[in-house]
Amino acid sequence: MTSPTPSSSATGSQAWLFFRQWLKNPLAIAALAPSGTQLAGRMTAELPHGTKRVIELGAGTGVFTRAMLDSGIAAEQLLVVELNEELHGHLRAQFPTAHVVCGNACDLSSIVRDENFAGAGEVDAVVSGLGLLSMSRDLQRSIMRSAFEVLGPGGSFIQFTYSPMPPLSREVLDELGLTVRRGGFAWRNLPPATVFVFSRR
Repeated sequence: MTSPTPSSSATGSQAWLFFRQWLKNPLAIAALAPSGTQLAGRMTAELPHGTKRVIELGAGTGVFTRAMLDSGIAAEQLLVVELNEELHGHLRAQFPTAHVVCGNACDLSSIVRDENFAGAGEVDAVVSGLGLLSMSRDLQRSIMRSAFEVLGPGGSFIQFTYSPMPPLSREVLDELGLTVRRGGFAWRNLPPATVFVFSRR
């Protein structure tokens, strides 16, 4: 299933919506503007081969959501979780056939169950637009534990950051039994961003 490419006016309105939410709560929104198409492409390129069922965290205005649909992920196999109520409403309108939920990434297991989205180990990837780098270690641990509870054995957690270093410390990685590798780099993004892929050891 594919979605049409947004017009420049639609892109501008999405940027304004995103910026308004940042003004309301700059600590909860990780960037001043939505991610660009180059970064969206870098993120979707890291989906494991044969990926069918995906969860997106912190979808914002839906840049990654649209890229995943365009890459061939079926809307009914995509669960989009957004905590911000206004952004959630925007996503519901933009992607009516996907599972779009207003919720907390720390509650992912219960969200997956309540949505009847997947059984244990049936999620292939989690794509995250959350600002992990700015979060406390306790919150990082909670989100990552919740994500890997629903991911299959070979599942990937795909995250971007504006730093060249992974957003999780070696201590947190060791505690959770995770490895990380560097994926693509989106130099045209504003600001430039690096993609990291987390998986179980």
